[in-house]
Amino acid sequence: MTVRLGLLSFLLLASSLEALETPVTFREAPHKYLEHKPDDRFARLQKQIEKGEVKLDTSDDKSFLTSILKSLDIPVSSQLLVFSASSLQSEIINPRNPRALYFNEDTYVGFVPGGKVEIIAMDPEMGAMFYIFEKLRPGGEVPPMMRSDKCFNCHAGNATRRVPGLIAESLLPMLSGASLETYRRDEQGHQIPLEKRFGGWHLTGQHHLKDNLANMMGRTSSSRGFEKTRIEPGQMSDLGLHLLPTSDILPHLVHEHQIGFENRVFHAAYVMRQLLAEGRGSLPMKAKPEMEELAEELARYVLFADEAKLPPDGIEGDPEFIREFQRNKKPVNAGPSLKDFDLRNRIFKYRCSYMLYTDSWQKLPSMLRERVYFKMAEGLRDQNPNPAYAHLPPEEKRAIRAILKETLPGLPAWWR
Repeated sequence: MTVRLGLLSFLLLASSLEALETPVTFREAPHKYLEHKPDDRFARLQKQIEKGEVKLDTSDDKSFLTSILKSLDIPVSSQLLVFSASSLQSEIINPRNPRALYFNEDTYVGFVPGGKVEIIAMDPEMGAMFYIFEKLRPGGEVPPMMRSDKCFNCHAGNATRRVPGLIAESLLPMLSGASLETYRRDEQGHQIPLEKRFGGWHLTGQHHLKDNLANMMGRTSSSRGFEKTRIEPGQMSDLGLHLLPTSDILPHLVHEHQIGFENRVFHAAYVMRQLLAEGRGSLPMKAKPEMEELAEELARYVLFADEAKLPPDGIEGDPEFIREFQRNKKPVNAGPSLKDFDLRNRIFKYRCSYMLYTDSWQKLPSMLRERVYFKMAEGLRDQNPNPAYAHLPPEEKRAIRAILKETLPGLPAWWR
């Protein structure tokens, strides 16, 4: 159940949050993002490549991309296709040449035919780290790779609350890839209604969405003015240049949940680091209300309190993606896990995020993590008057508690 606030209540809440929010400058102390030595999945792979422990296939673009994905343990079935002019390679991304995205729980890879491979990997302490390979020379050496600081214009702006993070926009692109309309920009996460997503993206699979913004391009002409045109995957582009011809609905939904989680977690991590630095290692008394707000937001997100509804007929996800997504699930006695799908009226059967197992979450400052666990425990009580958690029936709450108690490292001893 989505809780809707009255306009006055909403404005009061928004103003109080704005008043509480600590401004963060990620380049400066105590963060010093640019001076940080990354310890993310790709940084570790880079060291293995330099030592000759891992070999990448440079035969051609697709072989090179495939070997990168394999080395990063990213499933090819996670492929998403976007044709709005975005990323550092916006000049070559358009409906005739979509960009492919691939991901696992902590690493995101982008590939544009005729262009370069881009990578965003989540460092457990500093969040998004941005890397880009130079263009491949088929049959040659592994192309040079560098960290990019040009991504901050978008990936450390309003959409990520001014800390390095992840973005997914919804736009109406023209043939050039530039946008005519914007449907959503500075918001990420599973709470966004599906009718506002997918603009500028291809969407395939049994999604049962009657009205959606996917597979749509805009045109303008002096005689007819502005009009929208549907472009199915492959209609204007050569899908043979990609690893798959698909951009399935389920990876889209999982990707949106993940980036919403990561952005909230790392915004909170930066704020807490700054508050603790100002208190010389202790949280100042005046900062405790802000920590409470951060904890409440994270608890609500982790427990899918505001999840957008699926279509009335649900969705049917790609079986290969389901298989690969669940290969590292952590079940209770070979039974329920947080990676079990529902797909009828919600994404997951047990509405508690599997992202709690990631280093992003496990490295969150412990005092904030404890407060989130406390609020989650309150929300997961069988009898709880808080309407934010009314979407969870008692049997689902009990299942979530059992899964967390048996599978989640670092859960407090008092957890119930």
